[in-house]
Amino acid sequence: MRDGIEETAAWESHRPKLTYPLEASPGTGEAVDIAPGVKWMRMPLGGALAFINVWAIAEGDGWAIVDTGIGGVETRNGWRAVLKGPLEGKPVTRVFVTHMHPDHIGMSGYLTRKFDAALWITRLEYITCRSLAADTGREAPEDALRFFQGAGWDEDALENYRARFGGFGRGLHALPDSFRRLSDDDEIRIGDHVWRVVVGSGHSPEHACLYCPDLKLMISGDQVLPKISSNVSVFPTEPDGDPLTDWLTSLARIKTRVPDDVLVLPAHNEPFHGLHARIDHLISGHERGLERLAALLSEPRRVVDVFSVLFRRKIDQNLLGLATGESLAHLNCLIARGQAVRERDASGVDWYRATA
Repeated sequence: MRDGIEETAAWESHRPKLTYPLEASPGTGEAVDIAPGVKWMRMPLGGALAFINVWAIAEGDGWAIVDTGIGGVETRNGWRAVLKGPLEGKPVTRVFVTHMHPDHIGMSGYLTRKFDAALWITRLEYITCRSLAADTGREAPEDALRFFQGAGWDEDALENYRARFGGFGRGLHALPDSFRRLSDDDEIRIGDHVWRVVVGSGHSPEHACLYCPDLKLMISGDQVLPKISSNVSVFPTEPDGDPLTDWLTSLARIKTRVPDDVLVLPAHNEPFHGLHARIDHLISGHERGLERLAALLSEPRRVVDVFSVLFRRKIDQNLLGLATGESLAHLNCLIARGQAVRERDASGVDWYRATA
């Protein structure tokens, strides 16, 4: 999956009863009305997630778009279909992007150039995206190879990483060359209503949710999803990072800033009611995962040895990078809390053990 691995069986038993008020989901080239002037559409992704939700907000004689789908012919055709159909041939006035992952920002360059529209995004998301896109065509860096060797990857896994490195940019239409900055707590009038920017982090550096008090809507991107836990990973560029603490802190903060009566418009799955219960569930689920992980570290373990206590599915080569990043996020969180330490052996492999 691009955005997360399914939650464990233990999570399922604690899952809150969210409600999904909309009876129908949009098909290809279709839109579903969410509220006056707000439409829900889907763009194809392929793979386990199948699609991404994107949103249109009426603005004057056109539409402000929130998130764009992954770059490629299928998504371009999807946009052509909705622009001609439910969006009635009206122009795109501007493009908002919640964060820098290709399934969200991938077609922003296509839409902004086609309609001479501005990209609105947080600064860290834009800069990070440009940095990762610049890796396209490069050989895998030695720092990254040492990072994954330290996690316990074997030579086959490292060779597979070398072959796949630089793929981020292939999911992007050429990025817009400029942007308008979104910042936390900004209030932006889009059409008839004011939307407030609510920034989170952990899944990505400076993820922007959009909350409209008048309409009682929150476009949550990947910060809060109803059925999967967003991918929170450590990457070779910041091997000692603690994104899980960032994410858990962000979730708790969102709960204090956005009321529970909103309809949440997530990037994946269906719009739902139950924001606060879902946030509580996400936080408690990760805390239980940290407890299981700390117990496992009574004996020294490598990153590749801890997958079984964090994920319920078998981790194959396609999921190895995702599982490694998520496991490191949990391990680094335990280190930051003083509950674990890391020691590197003579062969360059890292071993983690509990401190008490």
